[in-house]
Amino acid sequence: MITITLPWPPSVNHYWRTWRGRMLISRQGRAYREQVGAILRAIGVSPQVGRLAVHVELYPPDRRKRDVDNTFKAIGDSLQHGGAFQDDSQIVWLLLEKAEVVAGGKVIVRIAERTGDPLPFPASERVCLN
Repeated sequence: MITITLPWPPSVNHYWRTWRGRMLISRQGRAYREQVGAILRAIGVSPQVGRLAVHVELYPPDRRKRDVDNTFKAIGDSLQHGGAFQDDSQIVWLLLEKAEVVAGGKVIVRIAERTGDPLPFPASERVCLN
């Protein structure tokens, strides 16, 4: 299993831009991808193969309402681009959890090979807020 701490991603509204009728990754989105790639290189992550389980803990920078599913697009694309896995289609199990607010925000990602276990990550590693 790999555990990676990442900065808070740009929102989906700031990750993509339309230019001449085409959807492109924005300057802010490209900067985030580069930042994630640098983090992955610094900790020596090599591309995971096979079926993957991914657990994402989202620590937002403030109390604004956010859709957790929209947050993952920038994270997943950046992890793939940075070399954490070959293609995001390898992800067959995904858990997104919103945790407490922290200054500046952060994201903790755990990536593991997906076996037949019903819950690939132990309950002690999940942060569900009730």
